[in-house]
Formats: sequence, structure tokens, C-alpha cells
Amino acid sequence: MVQGPPADSSGSRFTPLVVLELASDTNQDAIAWLLSRIRDQQQDGGAELLVEQLGPGVDAQEKENPNVFLVGATWQRLLSGAEDVGLFKEFNDGSMRGFTCANKHDFKDYQGDGDSFLSMAECQYIIKHLLDTLRAKQETHVPGHSEVKLYPGKSIVRRLQSKGILVQVFPLHEKEELKRLSFSWYGKVKLSLQPLDDIRHYYGEGQALYFCFLEYFTFALVPMALIGVPYYLFDWEDYDKYVIFAAFNLVWCTVILELWKRCSASLAYRWGTLSRKKAFEEPRPGFHGVLGFNPVTGREEPLYPHAKRLLRIYLVSLPFVLLCLYLSLYVMMIYFQMEGWALSVHDQEPSFWTGVLLFIPSIIYAVVIEVMNLIYRYAAEFLTEWENHRLESSYQNHLVLKVLVFNFFNCFASLFYIAFVMQDMVLLRQSLATLLITSQILNQFMEAFLPYWLQRRRNKKMMRKVQKRRTLEDKELPLAEQVRLEADMSTYLGTFDDYLELFLLFGYVSLFSCVYPLAAVLVVLNNITEVYSDAFKMCRVFKRPFSDPAANIGVWQLAFEAMSVIAVVTNCSLIGMSPQVKAYFPDSESQLILWTVAIEHVLLAFKFILSFLIPDVPKPIQISLARLEFESLEALKKKRSLRGGKCWKRRSPVSRFAPLSLAGGGLVNPGMEMKPLDMDPLVSAKGSQTSCGVRQWSEIGQLPSSRLTP
Repeated sequence: MVQGPPADSSGSRFTPLVVLELASDTNQDAIAWLLSRIRDQQQDGGAELLVEQLGPGVDAQEKENPNVFLVGATWQRLLSGAEDVGLFKEFNDGSMRGFTCANKHDFKDYQGDGDSFLSMAECQYIIKHLLDTLRAKQETHVPGHSEVKLYPGKSIVRRLQSKGILVQVFPLHEKEELKRLSFSWYGKVKLSLQPLDDIRHYYGEGQALYFCFLEYFTFALVPMALIGVPYYLFDWEDYDKYVIFAAFNLVWCTVILELWKRCSASLAYRWGTLSRKKAFEEPRPGFHGVLGFNPVTGREEPLYPHAKRLLRIYLVSLPFVLLCLYLSLYVMMIYFQMEGWALSVHDQEPSFWTGVLLFIPSIIYAVVIEVMNLIYRYAAEFLTEWENHRLESSYQNHLVLKVLVFNFFNCFASLFYIAFVMQDMVLLRQSLATLLITSQILNQFMEAFLPYWLQRRRNKKMMRKVQKRRTLEDKELPLAEQVRLEADMSTYLGTFDDYLELFLLFGYVSLFSCVYPLAAVLVVLNNITEVYSDAFKMCRVFKRPFSDPAANIGVWQLAFEAMSVIAVVTNCSLIGMSPQVKAYFPDSESQLILWTVAIEHVLLAFKFILSFLIPDVPKPIQISLARLEFESLEALKKKRSLRGGKCWKRRSPVSRFAPLSLAGGGLVNPGMEMKPLDMDPLVSAKGSQTSCGVRQWSEIGQLPSSRLTP
């Protein structure tokens, strides 16, 4: 654990978990107001957390920001927060159920006071949730900052972030646990599975699912790599025999994605995120608009016309994306001119150097592709921010769509042109190999080496001081220096770029690897190094990210499935172009096209039937979930028959309830809040409409009195 935790106002010591950094010019009245709101009791509208200012470090300099604060919490507050966020933990019977303080002793790992029940990542996620839900009361503006308006019921932290008063919020590393994880993860080269449970325990489910998918994708490529090596060795110059490999691609890209859904569902159930309800989504910090009444929340908040956003999307963003696609096409044509020039030089005077010259255009084009992807990424982020999406999920979906469309076109347009317009399989193989190898080298440089080098330059002075203290005292770094060192680290921006890289690699393998069978081998080698480089940057380069309680890989599952559909069409077309198939239709090219299209439609139908026949969730997990539903209904009927129904209503004007799920006579998940129309189906099936405008509920277990009143 970090050294030297400070004491709170009562004299008891707490473990600092989260760091808040305010701008150095923040008004002292604003700081005092924010700290008081964080410390206030929950019934008074506060977060009821522990917070202390970070003291100066060793050899403190005047330029250090003094407005750095450490946030922690008592174990009782963390346990009640776990109930509020709907955290699922393992029950004594082995099932995963929503944690409640009333039934805390019925959970498997709860012992004593529960001080080891929650992982550090879960504790930090709870504190972040409590900070994000800290809401303004009757304040019209932030004290000392009259220009920063506040609206009753809106998140204080998000408002301060959007106005630049709150610079950053990040969780602290736990040094000893990080050392153990680093050693078992990337500390030594070994042929073994990744410590996914340890990754999940330290970084959360979102990160663990990414590394699990990376590992799964690598193993899924092994059969294709094993087939590709002898295929490459014995049929190197015989491009007419790629039909079998293309047919294998058709089945492979479908089966691995369906099996992955089952794998991720099993992990999500074991980690307690499969049945977890999604929290009510608050507006993004950067969202802005005209103050108006929100009928969902019943509060005044900034509103932005949907029609105006659509005009920005269709009149500005869409034309910009099309313009970028045209520029990509123009660069591609320049590449083909360079390729033609290199071929003419080699044909006039063949030599070793002219043979090397043949690869130069492809290498230059691969570098240009990566540069264009990077520039376009910044432009896409700017445009998506300018579109002013209210929710983070909407922002991410629009950003992913923009980036995927351009990256797919930019990376694969030349390969499609070579394959289906030029129909030059030799050039297709050469271009695919060059693009794949060059992109892998550049990605490894950009993702691992460059961030680490920049990080060491930024913290050069601090690192020298760290090394000096270690050599002289052989002790842990003092808390103040550890916090400031982590504050200067780069911020981890999520798994977006990591999934994007895997998406492009999946495209290279599934679309055209039949003409270059070593593609799967190269991707396997890349993924092995990717595991170590990503693990290294997570532990050494970036700040620790907050836990993301994900149940799957989200929109990227749809992206990979769309790529697999395109792979079916591409491989069928390549099969139809092969000399073996053309030999069956010597006199009628139109008949060949019709047969190719017909077979492609049959294979697509087979793909969708296969995805339907393979359940996304394994049968044992389905049974476990159904059993919990049955127990919930039986417990609800028993309670209502014994005590009778009462009409419950909320104290506040906002009509939102906690989804209820009962097990063993106690509430399973009263933490998440939803609208009445979005009630948990297990409970709403038993609810009936009453004269007070809400569903009829019985007095169930320990229903939180702060939410409902009879």
C-alpha cells in the first residue's frame, strides 16, 4: 500500500485511493466549498468521503500545484456505495448476486468487517461514482467563480471538469500489488495464459476483457497459421490453389466470433457484470446548450436541439468524411503510379537494388496510411465533440463509426482495387505483406516505445530523484512524490486504439490472407508482442484508469461481425476469380458471376443460421440466471401474501426506482436507478398500476427508506 496515508479530521487514518487535482489558480472559497461538499453527510447532499490536501514533497518547488487532494472512504461508506452502484459479488451458493449491506454476511468472501471484501479497483470505482453523483443544491454558481454557473441537481464534478477548474481525477497505483501483477504479467517471457483474474482485480472488467479478447484472437489464429505455413511453402507461386484456404476463411471468421460471445458471457457472469444493470447516464462534461426543463430528470439543465445536431452531422461531418475518403483514394492512385514506375525501372534493368525498389512504394504508402489515420483521428474527435452529443455512449458510437469507415477504406481500398480491378495476385500478395508488416512495426513504435520515451523525458528530473532515493535508502517512494509522479504520467485513453488495431489485423487476415497465407503467422507474432507491450504501458507508462464494469466488448463486437460479412463476400469473389472455378464456365462469364453470387448468399445465410444456432450465453449460465429469476418471483409472492401490498411513492419529483431482484428473502440489486417504464421485468411483471401513478409494491426486505416512502 502507498506510504504515509494522512489522517482525517477525526484523527483516524485512511488509505488514499483517488487523487483530485484542481487548477493552481482556483479560488480558495471554491476549494473550501468543494471539500465541504465531499465531506458532508449523505443525507445532507454530500458524498461522505474522506479528503485531505497533499503535502509538499521532498525538495518541493514553488511551481508545484498545491491544489492536489487525496480522497478515501471508510469501509462502511464503501460497502454502502457498492450497494448503490449495484455491484455483483459471489453469494454463498456460488451464484452472482447484487450486493446489499443487509445481506452482506451471506456473500462468500465477506469476513469480519469486510475490509478485504472489495478490491482496490472496486473501491476506486465506487469513489468515482460518489464524486460524479455529487449534485448542486441551491447554488447558482461556484463560490469565487461567478462565471461558472450551477444548476440544481446537476453533477458538480462534471461541471468543474468542463470549465477547467478540476484538472484531473485519477486512481492511485498500489505499488506492491502492481509489482506482483507486473511480474506475473510481463516480467518474464513465458508460454502461459495471462493472469486475467488479477488484471480484472487491479484494472477492472473492461481492461480484462480486452486482454482476454487479445489472447482469444491469438489462439484462434493458430489453426490458420498452422495451415498457412505449409500452404505458403508448397504453393508459393501457385496462386490458383488458394480456393481451399479461402473456403476455410469463410467458416473460421464466423465460428470464432460466435464462440467469443460465449467466452465473454462466461467471464462476465463469473465477474458479476453479465446481469448488472446499466446506470442512468449523465450528460458528458463537454455537453452544452440552452437551459431548459428535462422531462426525464425533472430538473433544469442545458438542452440542445436534436435537429440542430443532425444538421451538423449531415451537412458538415458527413461531407468531411466523404472528402477524406476522396483524399485517401487520390493518395492510393499516386501509390499505383509509384508502383508502375518501380516496375518499369526493374523491367528495364533487373538487379538486386531494383528488386528492393519494388517494395519501396508499398512501404511509403503504408507509412502514409498510418499518418493519415492519425490525422483523421484528431479531426474525427474534433468533429464529434463539435456535434455536441449529450451522452458519452452516443459520442463514442459516432466517433467509432467515423474512425472505422475511414480506416477501413484507407487500409483496404488499395487491396480491393488490386484484387478485383487489376486482378494481379502477385501484386496483391506483395502489397498485403508490406502493409501488414509496416503497420505492425509502426504500431509497436507508437504504442509502446514512443509513449515510454516521452514519459521518461517529461519526468526525467523526478526519475533521477526516484533512483537516488532507492539507491540510498532502499525504501518506497514517499506518498507526495508518488502522487505527483503519477499525476505527470500520460492519461490512458481507453481501449479504443487497441481494439481498432485488432479490427484492422482481423481484416487483413480474413479478407485476403488466402493469397498470402503467412498473414496469420505474422499477426500471431504481433499479438504475442502486443500482450507484453500493452501490459508494459499499462503498468509503467500511463496513469491507472478507473475500472470499467463491462459485460462485453460493446460496439466492437458489431464491427468484427460486419468485417466477417465482408470477408464472406471477398473470399467468394476470390474463389470465383480462380482459374479452377473459371474452367467450369469457359463460355459464360455472366453465368460464373451468377453462381458466385448465389453461393455467396447461401454462405451468408449459413453464417446467420450458425450465429442463431450457437447460443451467446452457455446453457449452465442461462439456467443460473433463470433460477435467480424464479427465486425472485417466489420471494416476491411470499412477501406480498404475508404482508399485503402498499402503494409506494418517491419523496423527490423524479420517478425513478431501483430495479429489484430478490434472492433468499433479501434484495439483490437495489443500487441502480431506472425510470418506471424501465423496471426490472422480474418485478414489473408482478406490479400493477395504482391511483398514485406508480406500480404497487409490497414491503420487501430492507427497502431503502431514503428512496421510497409509503
